[in-house]
Amino acid sequence: MNTLDTIFAEKLLKIKAIKVQPESPFTWASGWKSPFYCDNRKTLSYPVLRSFIKIEFCRIILENFPEANAIAGVATGAIPQGALVADELQLPFVYVRSKPKDHGLENLIEGELSPGMKVVVVEDLVSTGGSSLKAVEALRQDCEVVGMVAAFTYGFPIAEEAFKKAQVKLITLTNYQAVVQSALKTGYINNAHVPILNQWRRDPANWNI
Repeated sequence: MNTLDTIFAEKLLKIKAIKVQPESPFTWASGWKSPFYCDNRKTLSYPVLRSFIKIEFCRIILENFPEANAIAGVATGAIPQGALVADELQLPFVYVRSKPKDHGLENLIEGELSPGMKVVVVEDLVSTGGSSLKAVEALRQDCEVVGMVAAFTYGFPIAEEAFKKAQVKLITLTNYQAVVQSALKTGYINNAHVPILNQWRRDPANWNI
């Protein structure tokens, strides 16, 4: 029986939101070389898939964080999905910038939350967890972060340790393992790619083809 992580992985592969190129690696903003790239922003262009993500996020929040009374998106990738989820749940919505705006009100958090509100953070993708947890830290200045939902996680050990240390419960729609399994099943990659991908995932900061 297909589970949510494999179903969503197949949907991402179908619209080519996931790209696997061991022979021609991508360069991430961090400078890391990677044979794997996930672009969840592509899902916004597909109404049925966009709704699927919204509904699954809402279900996860209602089942796991029923006490939540506000939604926060992490700029910029999670702003649209966060807003859609907040609208569906009829909850206040804010988004968290990576750094304070350098003009006007110089806001780090855009929108309005009351002190003590219980917030669920919506994220599109978790890699090292740095930007996600920076948003959590900003929200914790006045509010309680009850958890985070994300579309995809690479599951890097550095991220898992960081979330554990920050005491943030993270629930994702899919993950690296599910995507690799689905990519193999559909013929998007072959068995020769798997050792390369696993080697990269063990030490992404130092991987080089």
